[in-house]
Amino acid sequence: MAQDTYDTIVIGSGPGGYVAAIRAAQLGMKTAVVEKDRVGGRCLNYACIPAKAVLRSADLLTEIRDSEEYGLHVAGVEVDYRAIQARREKVVKTLTGGVSGLFKKNGIDLIEGEAALGGAGATDGAGAGADGSANGSSGPISVRVGGRELAATNVILAAGSVPRAIPGVELGGRVIGTEQAWALPELPARLAVVGAGASGAEIASGFARLGSEVLLLEALDRVLPSEDADISKLVERGLKRQGIGVHTKTPIEGVRAGERSVTFSYGGANSAAGADGGGETAEVDYLVIAAGRGPDVEALGLEEAGVALDERGLIAVDGALRTSSPGVYAIGDLVAGPALAHKASDEGIVAVEDAAGLATHALAYVDIPRATFCEPNVGSFGLTEAQAREQGYEVVVGKVPYGAVGGGTVYGDRTGLVKLVGESKYGELLGGHIVGSKATELIQELVNVRALEGGYAEVARTIHGHPTLSEAVMEAGRAADGWLIHG
Repeated sequence: MAQDTYDTIVIGSGPGGYVAAIRAAQLGMKTAVVEKDRVGGRCLNYACIPAKAVLRSADLLTEIRDSEEYGLHVAGVEVDYRAIQARREKVVKTLTGGVSGLFKKNGIDLIEGEAALGGAGATDGAGAGADGSANGSSGPISVRVGGRELAATNVILAAGSVPRAIPGVELGGRVIGTEQAWALPELPARLAVVGAGASGAEIASGFARLGSEVLLLEALDRVLPSEDADISKLVERGLKRQGIGVHTKTPIEGVRAGERSVTFSYGGANSAAGADGGGETAEVDYLVIAAGRGPDVEALGLEEAGVALDERGLIAVDGALRTSSPGVYAIGDLVAGPALAHKASDEGIVAVEDAAGLATHALAYVDIPRATFCEPNVGSFGLTEAQAREQGYEVVVGKVPYGAVGGGTVYGDRTGLVKLVGESKYGELLGGHIVGSKATELIQELVNVRALEGGYAEVARTIHGHPTLSEAVMEAGRAADGWLIHG
């Protein structure tokens, strides 16, 4: 007999896990969270939150350096990197402390240790899982934490992700992942980042503005390769203005890590940068691998519990996040869909509500907003123009630069862009893509319009405050609808 029995056990306390646990407690379930590291998981302790804390310092420094354009002369500005790191730690401590407080407020037990599934109890044969059949288990599910055995009616797997290495390169020493980059003990003089997706672009932009010499290397043909091509082009231009050496179609090779530096070569005969057959060698203080992450499933005991994986090595789930094992759910980076904290949080709510017998809905992953906090900011959702055309839509596009509206000039960003992707037959809004100041905030309006079944015509005819950057969103709606005013 298990020592402790719960209605719900959540494995992992990141944004997916802790939100799931709180929702379970709200629904009257006796709930426990198992965490092998720190409350808040990787997002709050090592990734999303630390990254944005450091980037905020870089953003403020950029504003100070540009202040003369606004008639302000600020002298003697210095980067105190230790103070930046101290603030990062303070921000992390504040937010993780808040999560611990929410656990106490909601009567959630926090259990420290690494959890593994045992087996499910006897079932009635109905099953639950990726085939969409009945939820819940008719017998307790065993969860082992060290030498302690727990049991629960439902288990939510929310263990997050681990960094992926690249062929021929091992993480360790001065070859680091994105999590280590934001907590470097000193400001590196020279830094190379492999991978120009969201994480890589953020690291490159943050450290370049703080004073590091930065190389950004991407094997694909553009930075932010999952974003709309027009957005990628403007981001690359912005990164280069910050002094970053951006190299696309450029794999690296010959990585040699020493005690004080890392050397490698790039731009050889097989890359666009080295089309002349040559190549370059670089020596940097740290080499950051930002080439993607994989699900953290190794220690979960999935096979013993009968939890199936899909062809990509992710946990297979249905629209309610049910796995192939009755009563076991999986969310966040363990399952398909964008690896985003807010996606994990919503999945946690769906999973718990399904376990409680409430009506749920499958998430529309394509409509989840994406946010990249490099300079310039990027906010997006839905289909890119290329994706919409590939799917056979009669595509209409509305594009408006920030400089077309008063707010862009007043607030000092005329280079930003709003791009709407729609279809002509029904006026449907298929996607929104914004690059520039506050893009990560502005995109939410378009997500909300889509969720409320509005189209680009509704965006065009919704009155926006003046002078604001949001007017560029309105004008992009007008451009898609065929009657752009400012442009």
